Amino acid sequence: MANKLEITLTRSLIGRPEDQRTTVRTLGLNKVNKSIVQEDSPAIRGMVNKVSHLVSVKELDA
Repeated sequence: MANKLEITLTRSLIGRPEDQRTTVRTLGLNKVNKSIVQEDSPAIRGMVNKVSHLVSVKELDA
């Protein structure tokens, strides 16, 4: 399993339900095409799965 995940917001939040918007904000994303690096954990994986249609994920070996 990778140590870190690079998560990029690839689709807009316009017209999305509030729970999806909250999940994306909690991940630390706020603009399209912006990326963040998060530790790989079950909680982060669950959030990514919830909004998988809005983000792209790349595994990093740190």
